[in-house]
Amino acid sequence: MDLYSSISDLKKVYQPRCNIVKDEKGDLVRDSHIILARFWKYFFQLFNIQGVSDVRQTEVHTAVPLVPDPSALEIGLAIEELKSHKSSGIDQIKSESIKADRKTLRYEIHKLIISVWKKQELREEWKESIIVPIYRKGDKTDCSNYSGITL
Repeated sequence: MDLYSSISDLKKVYQPRCNIVKDEKGDLVRDSHIILARFWKYFFQLFNIQGVSDVRQTEVHTAVPLVPDPSALEIGLAIEELKSHKSSGIDQIKSESIKADRKTLRYEIHKLIISVWKKQELREEWKESIIVPIYRKGDKTDCSNYSGITL
């Protein structure tokens, strides 16, 4: 077993991290701030489709709500299904912390979700995320060869 892992380690090729990206003109840039701005612009263009703001929503008025408010039990079950040992979001709250608190935090989360549910509007902080570019294949200096995962 040790022999196999040693051979496997020897066969692996070291691939340095790519700190060079092509700008919109195709010129290579090395400055980390410019690289960050380039990826930001690339993902902004990718995720913000033009013309979507022209779509209007029609209001539907019904006597009975189509979906009932989320129950405390549903919120508790959703919290239990959170995966452990994963990256936290912008708030830096780990799922283990949320899962560890059995009453107080779950009650507050339920109140918050019910409030959002009734207002039918997300808080601005919940619309923020961190996008991390993950290399797929092809030219490492081309932003279109990266997928974005959201934290």
